[in-house]
Amino acid sequence: MKEALRLSPREPSAYSWMTYAGLAKIYLGRDEEAIVWLRHSIEANRNLPMSHLYLAAALALLGKTTEARASAMNGLALNASLTVSRLHETAANANPVLIAGRERVCEGLRKAGVPDG
Repeated sequence: MKEALRLSPREPSAYSWMTYAGLAKIYLGRDEEAIVWLRHSIEANRNLPMSHLYLAAALALLGKTTEARASAMNGLALNASLTVSRLHETAANANPVLIAGRERVCEGLRKAGVPDG
């Protein structure tokens, strides 16, 4: 990821890459690293609700509840229809590693105050 950003520092969709990097870090249980990537994503584009929600999940998983709730509220302000159940249902992959990662994200979202459904 760092190499891609080095090669294309003005890439218009870099915020999206950063969001996926942050999500991958959450899946791997590397929440501190996820927070760094997700904050960079939000700096690059504040209008992507998932960046805010994934940041909320990572913060909540680390026990940073106040920050997590604020980030969740920012994400929900951009798309009020997002819920934990809706995010859970959209993932169709049956890979056990991905399922476990998705469960971590959902757990973090619940802790951050994102509605269940």
